[in-house]
Amino acid sequence: MTGSSHQKVNANHLKRNAYLYVRQSTLRQVFENTESTKRQYGLRQHAVALGWPDDRIIVIDSDLGQSGASAVDREGFQRLVAEVGLGKAGIVLGLEVSRLARNSTDWHRLLEICALSDTLILDEDGVYDPSHFNDRLLLGLKGTMSEAELHVLRARLQGGILNKARRGELQCPLPVGFIYTPANQPALDPDKQVQESISFFFDTFRRTGSACAVIKAFRQKGLLFPRRLKNGPNKGALVWAELVHSRALHILHNPRFAGAFVYGRSRTRPMANGGTSYTKLPREQWMLIKDAHPGYISWEQFEGNLERLRENAHALGSDRRKSPPREGPALLQGMVVCGLCGSRMTVRYHTRGSLLVPEYICQRDGVQHGQPVCQRVVGDQVDKAVGQLLVESISPLALEVSLAVQQELQARVDEVDRIRRKQVERARYEAELAQRRYLHVDPANRLVADSLEADWNEKLRVLNEVREQYEQQRQQDRAIVDDQQRARIAALASDFPRLWQDSNTPDRERKRMIRLLLADVTLIRKDMITAHVRFRGGASKTLMLPRPLTAWEIRTTPAELVAEIDRLTDEHTDKKIAEILNQRGALSGCGQRFSSRIVARLRREYHLKPRYDRLRENGLLTLDEMSIRLGITRKGVIAWRNHGLLRGYPVNDRDDWLYEDPGPTPPRKAQGVKLAQRRQFAENVVRGSEEVQCEA
Repeated sequence: MTGSSHQKVNANHLKRNAYLYVRQSTLRQVFENTESTKRQYGLRQHAVALGWPDDRIIVIDSDLGQSGASAVDREGFQRLVAEVGLGKAGIVLGLEVSRLARNSTDWHRLLEICALSDTLILDEDGVYDPSHFNDRLLLGLKGTMSEAELHVLRARLQGGILNKARRGELQCPLPVGFIYTPANQPALDPDKQVQESISFFFDTFRRTGSACAVIKAFRQKGLLFPRRLKNGPNKGALVWAELVHSRALHILHNPRFAGAFVYGRSRTRPMANGGTSYTKLPREQWMLIKDAHPGYISWEQFEGNLERLRENAHALGSDRRKSPPREGPALLQGMVVCGLCGSRMTVRYHTRGSLLVPEYICQRDGVQHGQPVCQRVVGDQVDKAVGQLLVESISPLALEVSLAVQQELQARVDEVDRIRRKQVERARYEAELAQRRYLHVDPANRLVADSLEADWNEKLRVLNEVREQYEQQRQQDRAIVDDQQRARIAALASDFPRLWQDSNTPDRERKRMIRLLLADVTLIRKDMITAHVRFRGGASKTLMLPRPLTAWEIRTTPAELVAEIDRLTDEHTDKKIAEILNQRGALSGCGQRFSSRIVARLRREYHLKPRYDRLRENGLLTLDEMSIRLGITRKGVIAWRNHGLLRGYPVNDRDDWLYEDPGPTPPRKAQGVKLAQRRQFAENVVRGSEEVQCEA
C-alpha cells in the first residue's frame, strides 16, 4: 500500500470492521477460474497491512455464482449495504468494481451510503474515500466502465448467437421427438414409440380439430405421451406421463414439429422487482427457416393447425365465431351469421317434450349495450332443411366418402395398436435388462443381489400389467370395429341419405361432415325464414322456410275443429259435443281428449254463441215462461215434457231446458191429465202383456 492509502485510514476506520466481498458470476467460473477467486480472498492481507486485526475482517462470499448485473438476488451484497448503512464498516474490499456491482444504480447507491457513513473502499489499485470528490469521480468512472464492459461482452455473445441463428446452426433445446446427431444436426428421435405417439397426436388433432379432444382420445385409449426432463439429476431422460392441455397447445404452436428452425419468438425484459417479463413477437420478427430439418408434419399442416386453434379460440372471444363440433344437436353450431347485423349467432337449447331443440340467437349487441336481442330463430327446421340440401349435394360422392371413413377407422385402430405394442416392447426390454443385471452380479454379494432382484420383480410386474392392458384394449378395439360393423358401414356407404339420417350417427360427426362443405349460413327472420347457404367452393343456395310456430301457436286448437264445435253447438250440449269429438279421435291443441270444460273454454275464447242464446233466438221459452203460458206449475211443465206433451231442448249439462211455444191452441190442464192417464194405462197394458208372455 502507498503512503497516501495509509493516510486515508484513521483510528475511526480501524474501530470498525473490514468487509471483504467475494463474487464470481457463474458456478462454472467458481470451479474453473480459481485464480480469480484466490486473488479476491488475498485482499485480506491488504486489510491486515492497513491495520485491521484478523478477527475484525469479515468475508462475505455468499454471492459466489451470482451475476452482478442486479442486486435483487444477491443476499451478500444486500448484507454489505446494510452493514455499511448501519456504520459498522470501516472499509469495503473488492478486487475490482465489477466484483461489487456491474450496475451503475447499485454502484452509486453504495458510494452514496459509504460517503454518508465515512466508509473507505479498497480495490486492487488502492484505497478511495467516497466523501472526496476526486475519489468519488474516479470510482464513478470505474463503475460506468464496468457496466459498459458487461454490455460489450453481452453484445459480442448476442451477436454470435444471432449470426448462428440466421444460418440455422444455433443449437437450441429441441422438443421431445427430436435429438441432435453427432454432426449437431436435428433429427427425429430413433425411438419408434416416441415417433408413433407424436404422429398419433397430430393425426388425432387433424380428425377432431380440438386440443381437448386429443387429450380425451389419449385418455380413452390409455396412452401416455413422452417428455424429456429439463432439470434435476436425470436431465434429458425420457419419461412417459399423461398428456395435459398446456402441453398439447405447446406442441401445436411449436414450428419445430413442422421441420422449421425458429429463433426469437419472444422478448425478455428485466422487471423492477427482479423478475423477467416475456413478450410474444409477431412472426415477421422471427428468424424462421422452413424445412431446416425433418419434421412430423408439413408447414401447410402446421399453418392449418394454427388456423383451427384460432377458430376454436373465437368461440370464447368477443365475436364467438367458430368452435369445434360439440355433442349438441345444433347442426350449424358456430356457422350461423345474422343477416341483420352481420354478427355470429350463438346456440341455446330448449327442451320440448323429451327432445332438445336448438335456437340460434344474435345477442352480442344486446348483452354489451343492454338492448333486446337482434333476432332468434328456432333451429330444428333450419337444420333439417340444410341437412337435406347437403344430402342432395353430395349424394354422388357418398360411396367414396363412406369407404374413406371405413378405411380411416381401421387405420386409426391399427395405429393405436402399434403404439400400445411399443409400450409392451419397452416394458419387456426393461424387464430383460433388469434380469441381465441380476444375473451378472456376484450371488455372494447379497446387498446388491437383493436390490437387483427386487428391481427385476418390479419390472416383471410392470410388464404383466402393460401386457394385460394391451390385451384388454385390443379386445375392445375389435369390439368397436368388427366384421359385422364393417359390413354395416359398407351397406350404408351405398346410401348416404340413410347414413346421414341414421340415429346411431353422432351429431358431432354430422357437424364435421357439414363443415367440410359449407362456409357459413346467413339467417333472416321476417314473415318467412330466409337461409343463404354458402358452400366452400363459392357456390350459394337460398332456402325459403316457413316461420316456425311459437309455443302458443303449437298449442292452438285447429280452426276446423273450432268450426265443428260451433256447428255441433246448435244441436248438442258441451258434454255431448265432447263425447262426439272423442269418438272421432280428435284432440285439443294441447294433445288432450275433450271434456265439457274444454269445449266451454274454447267457445269462450273464440266467442262462439252459447246454445242458450241460439235457442232463444229461435223463439224457445224458459221454464217460467212456459208455466205462465200454460197456467200450470213448473213441475207440471216438466211432467208434460217428460210425457211428450211439450217439446223441450237441453241447454246445458245442468238439466236446464228451453221449450217450443205450443202455438195458438195449447193443451189444457184437463186434457193434459187425461192424456197423461191414457199414456200411463197404455204403458201398464204393454208391461202386463210382457209379464204374461214371460210366465207362459
